[in-house]
Amino acid sequence: MRVTELAAFLNATGLTASCEGPDAEVRKVAALEDAGPEDLSFVAARGITSGRGVKSAASSNAACLLVRQDYPNPANRSIIRVPDPRAAIALAIPLFHPRAEHKPGTHPSAVIGAGSVIDPTAQIGPLVSIGEGVQIGSHSSIGPGCSIADGVRIGAHCLLHSRVTLYEGVTLGDSVILHSGSVIGADGFGFVFTGGAYEKFPQIGRVEIGDRVEIGANSCVDRAALGMTSIGEGTKLDNMVHVGHNCRIGRHVVVAAQTGFSGGVVIEDYAVVGGQVGVGDKARIESRAVIGSGAGILTSKIVRAGQVVWGTPARPLKEYLEQLAVLSRLAKKRKTGS
Repeated sequence: MRVTELAAFLNATGLTASCEGPDAEVRKVAALEDAGPEDLSFVAARGITSGRGVKSAASSNAACLLVRQDYPNPANRSIIRVPDPRAAIALAIPLFHPRAEHKPGTHPSAVIGAGSVIDPTAQIGPLVSIGEGVQIGSHSSIGPGCSIADGVRIGAHCLLHSRVTLYEGVTLGDSVILHSGSVIGADGFGFVFTGGAYEKFPQIGRVEIGDRVEIGANSCVDRAALGMTSIGEGTKLDNMVHVGHNCRIGRHVVVAAQTGFSGGVVIEDYAVVGGQVGVGDKARIESRAVIGSGAGILTSKIVRAGQVVWGTPARPLKEYLEQLAVLSRLAKKRKTGS
């Protein structure tokens, strides 16, 4: 693909893209430091007019760079100016590195229960187990070894990688991606202490996952005890994330790896949750709040909309940093004896 053709494609997606320099041929995408004379790469830094970013870009062998509007180009190399190079490269990558070809049909080793309805454009891989009354939408792909229980609903254009498990009562919207080893709809951790022992509280609720949700490898989303565990449209969960029973996660939330939500947690739209965060029962994280990595949110705690918190127990970032500074000064005083 020529640079001018790529710029035209980006303009067609709604980005404002303008190209400069030679109309080079681009064949694939690579990191800035690894790019060769047929590669597309990008420079994402804001307000970049000097320093390491410019030097790295200047020394790159990339055929073309996606850059911000204020990026200098004294050598008149091949560039495409866009408002957000990272977003532009995400749109460009499928052009050069398309996903494996979708092959409709059902592998002969798959087992399909009675009453299941599978769209003829769907792809069912080897050793897949599908229960009774399952519905699978158009152009969805079910990878090798997946297990789909009775009554599950899977929308259109979904991708289940190998060995995904969906329990009964799970509904997936359209364009959902589930990575290998993820388990959706297992029982929540619900027990009642009676007669000197823990007895299981039956988990009879459901899980509903909205459109364009992506869930990472070995992550688990538990069914509700009663009612529903839900994940809203566009939300992204990293690897090894645990969502407990009756959690309600809103739209376009991002959650980094090894984070755990206890039962009944509410995460509102556009919140950002760092890695290794622990959230106690029935806590609420309001819209656009940011939870720093490793933070601990106490049971029933409310993190207000737009607030940035850090530490355990989590507190506003400014307060957290002030306390770190005080501890640092105390440690220095102890060493000097003053």
